[in-house]
Amino acid sequence: MIKNLLIDLDGTLTDPKVGITTSARYGLNKVGYVVPEDANIDWIIGPPLKASFAKILNVAVDDDLAEQALLGYRERFSVTGLFENFVFPEVEATLAVLQQQGFRLFLATAKPIIYARQIMQHFKLDQYFTELYGSELNGDRTNKGDLIAYILEQQQLNITECLMVGDREHDILGARRHGIETIAVEYGYGSAQELDQAQPMARIQNFAQLLEYCSVN
Repeated sequence: MIKNLLIDLDGTLTDPKVGITTSARYGLNKVGYVVPEDANIDWIIGPPLKASFAKILNVAVDDDLAEQALLGYRERFSVTGLFENFVFPEVEATLAVLQQQGFRLFLATAKPIIYARQIMQHFKLDQYFTELYGSELNGDRTNKGDLIAYILEQQQLNITECLMVGDREHDILGARRHGIETIAVEYGYGSAQELDQAQPMARIQNFAQLLEYCSVN
């Protein structure tokens, strides 16, 4: 019986495309790398950003250039980018129903919690969650498996009573590492091929369909 829902933020609850990609271009430009206007960098939405910057810059993840690009990104994102964002259809209404039915909702995002908390409060989604969890600015818990381990420990959750909801393979694989079933949303930023390979328990086309998999016994 599912009692606890671990829910991703970017690409699952909200669409952060404009804020993240514009801030990423800004950060990369600060280190001398100009991303062509016609280049699609939507794939950076969801995974740890520093690793994505390192891939774009063709350097190691611990290279100072990737760190400087990340700092440039945060310079813009922390002021403007985090609000260049919108809530996906049916998300708030669905969260309200889940809360009313007694489910405990936990935000589980690789985004630094300092930003995630502001976004959740801005869109008034925090009211539906028992607790919000994210990464730290120093890089701790950007790995989704590590983040879920931290949530399980902090909340003393039984894995058989948990379900992870997200849009990328990182959500699915991170949850699987702990024996937690997953539901993937197909409207996010994980490609069909990515989700095919990750093999979540189920896939939904809109957030409201989550209710079909969460029943109160």
